[in-house]
Amino acid sequence: MNRQTRRRFLKTSLIGSAGLVVLPNLITGCRSVPAHRRIQVAQIGCGREGRVDMDGVMVHPLARVVAVCDLDSKRAAAAKDRVIEFYRSKAESAVAVAAYRDYHEALARPDIDAVVVSTPDHWHALVAIEAALAGKHIYVQKPVTYGITEAMALRQAVRAKNVILQAGSQQRSEHPFVAFRPVSEAVRNGRLGKLDTIRIGIGLDKPSGHAPVPMPVPANLDYERWLGPAPEQDYMEGRVHPQNSFSGRPGWITTEDFGLGMITNWGAHHIDIAQWAMGMELSGPVFIDAQAEFMANDVWTVHTTYHIEMLYANDVRVILDNQFENGLRFEGSDGWAFCSRGSVRATASDPNLTEGAEPKKGPLRVSDPNILSPLGPDAKRWPPSSNHYLNWLEGIAAHRDPVAPIDQAARSLETCAAAWIGMKLKRKLTWDPEQEMFTGDDEANTLRERKARSSEYDFRAVMQKAGLTAAA
Repeated sequence: MNRQTRRRFLKTSLIGSAGLVVLPNLITGCRSVPAHRRIQVAQIGCGREGRVDMDGVMVHPLARVVAVCDLDSKRAAAAKDRVIEFYRSKAESAVAVAAYRDYHEALARPDIDAVVVSTPDHWHALVAIEAALAGKHIYVQKPVTYGITEAMALRQAVRAKNVILQAGSQQRSEHPFVAFRPVSEAVRNGRLGKLDTIRIGIGLDKPSGHAPVPMPVPANLDYERWLGPAPEQDYMEGRVHPQNSFSGRPGWITTEDFGLGMITNWGAHHIDIAQWAMGMELSGPVFIDAQAEFMANDVWTVHTTYHIEMLYANDVRVILDNQFENGLRFEGSDGWAFCSRGSVRATASDPNLTEGAEPKKGPLRVSDPNILSPLGPDAKRWPPSSNHYLNWLEGIAAHRDPVAPIDQAARSLETCAAAWIGMKLKRKLTWDPEQEMFTGDDEANTLRERKARSSEYDFRAVMQKAGLTAAA
């Protein structure tokens, strides 16, 4: 990490969250928030996770949600009603909230300062890149992008336009995921001696049991645009989202054209923690050996069982296996430490290895209690973050990187997506984290990027129009 990036990442500036906070004008080169008003936010993607994100932003007086966007008009209308109901509960009589189908309408509004991107994974890159180019600050759900070169392009756009991006890697913040910070800080500061192995469980997707059968497109859904950069295909409700509910995991999360499965779903969370704990948050593995089985003859298409072994330049092995307990177990010469969410879930329908029961062993376990004894004043620590959404808003106000900045979020995605490529090719791969590409394997490098269905959805064309050339 260069000195400038390190200073930006480590700098903290906490702002009180009670009452209306007076915001400083931000530095030249990005959207400036006038000192007399709140950060005005548009919610893009109003499904299951979008509702969680929108609620998480609205509760903080630093922010004001003024627009919602969704390609499903029913979901956009429900989101608008939710915002109005929230502000009316705060004794406001007149609440102005716009509902859009096309997110470009929100990006074109000069009064909107920031956007929350909670779309399906295959749309993350294009929406976030265009938001950055429009000078908007960004909160984007994990994984930050669908593919590797998209992550590199988003990083380039964010830094070129000097906007603040927070990735939805909530495990970096204290509440409610209390186990990850103390364990990862203990590991980073050598409490386990020489780190040898990290074992990671990310859960297991199972086939739906339903055959892929085309269905009529609902009148309220712009399915053609919903596909975006993904391959042309028939509509199936089981591959998109429920039409009459926000409960349950949406089908796109288990359909490979729209999301890569557990390897980037839970993998983006846990790999992110693992790489920070071992000081590799701006790097990645050098060797990948991945095997997996994939669903067939089912409406869903992602991987099921998996076993992945990765080696980093510091000689640490990272092993992911569907039989491991969901969480991270760090093993070193002087002991071990385990952290997980336990019974805590981001949403009520999130999978958990305990199937909803309270874990008997607990989310934080160590071989020796001294591993978690207080760290000294010179210890390496996470930047302070009591709440992931508030940390982003405070980052905008102070113009500093939040706890989950784009540089590190991109690396977490790259590692997960590189493992997925190993799964697909069924062979060992050598990864060059400096070049962000595979060594001596043209086929694997081709899979770092999926060709967009049309130029309208090509992130490279968007970058070029803005005068930026995305890395190959």
